[in-house]
Amino acid sequence: MLNKIDSNQGYPAIEKSNDLYKRAKGLIPCFSQTLAKGPTQYVNGIAPKYLVRGKGSHVWDADGNEYLDYNMGIGPLILGYTYPAVDEAIRRQLADGITFSLMHPLEVEVAEMLREIIPNAESVRFSKSGADVTSAAVRISRAYTGKNKILCCGYHGWHDWYVSTIALNAGIPKEIKELTYTFSYNEIESLLWSIDDDVAAVILEPVVFEQPRDDFLLKVAELCRQRGIVLIFDEMWTGFRMSLGGAQEYFGIKADLATFSKAIANGMPVSVLTGRKELMQVLENEVFFFTTFGGEALSLAAVKATIQEMKNKNVISTISAVGDILKEGYNNIVAELGLDYTRAIGYSFRTMVSFDEKAGNFLALKSFVQQELIKRGILWSGMHNISYSHSIQDIEYTLSAYREVLGLLKEAVKDNTVSKQIRGIPVQPTFRKTSGFNTKPRNPG
Repeated sequence: MLNKIDSNQGYPAIEKSNDLYKRAKGLIPCFSQTLAKGPTQYVNGIAPKYLVRGKGSHVWDADGNEYLDYNMGIGPLILGYTYPAVDEAIRRQLADGITFSLMHPLEVEVAEMLREIIPNAESVRFSKSGADVTSAAVRISRAYTGKNKILCCGYHGWHDWYVSTIALNAGIPKEIKELTYTFSYNEIESLLWSIDDDVAAVILEPVVFEQPRDDFLLKVAELCRQRGIVLIFDEMWTGFRMSLGGAQEYFGIKADLATFSKAIANGMPVSVLTGRKELMQVLENEVFFFTTFGGEALSLAAVKATIQEMKNKNVISTISAVGDILKEGYNNIVAELGLDYTRAIGYSFRTMVSFDEKAGNFLALKSFVQQELIKRGILWSGMHNISYSHSIQDIEYTLSAYREVLGLLKEAVKDNTVSKQIRGIPVQPTFRKTSGFNTKPRNPG
């Protein structure tokens, strides 16, 4: 019997998933095109590996098992799977064509729409991935300032300038590695002491899960202004979730450049670079940034429809309200059970379940909870990426599942049997961090 979104008797059968996994071995490096979707981020042996269908907030795996999804494509599905208004816009455009030999009117129409809702979006350019536009922002900053070094905080994609700061940096010349450094979120001193006279840009995710403290973002913006440094907001996660104008609108802070992707097109591949015209003008004759598929029309049609839906349906406030219920519900259950080692943190549109290692290994705790939620028909990797399609009924069911699973976790922690009860290969670590790593351009002096 196929597992449903229910308190199923057993873990889902995943034979077809495992067969595809075997076929991919040795053919597709790491098995996956996206780290967060790959087998290392799920309990290997219990979790499904391939999804074939989605509707609203639900997905079905290759074996036909159904799940309530809290990953939502790792962020893009702000409205939900196969959302009618967006899919219809894509179908209408598909009837006329996908990509063309000249520019398409949607490039102008969508750019005008974005200019109206995003602060400082005096100029707009399109591409396909988040890494494309963060890298373009970095190149623009270097061209505009005549400086070289970049200071970053958060995750910004796979290109050399950023990946030089992490452990997986083979193939990048050491000269490039010496041009990018990190600073710690909410620690303005770490940024202050990282600045020298050759810093072109500061790029950061305005929010990951931790909230800014002591006017941190305002202080970053002011420091950049004082030092003649370009401020870049990487709004892959905050864009179109915190507010329609992203973190810039939410916090009332204007960055010089801002980059967007994920939620902007409800799953279609598109990214956006916006910014002050003064900076963006270097794209006219100095900086080369062109892609064959940057003006691809299906994705632009999806952007237009997604933004229209978000305006008309008051999507952001709905997501916030639903997310609040889930976050507060989780933390209430934790309090009732007397668990002082786990908590839901972050803004309501995207919360994360945290675990304190005083209760045991973080990845073992996460793997145990993930495994038991999968048994109950919930696809979860530690986060709640809330979409417009997540209903109150979805949240109520999720909280009932959490109550069961956290009760089991409490007993396993008490008996020191968490790791023993994991039925497959536990979740493996990733490199994503926002503090306590890398180095600084210069010594204080």
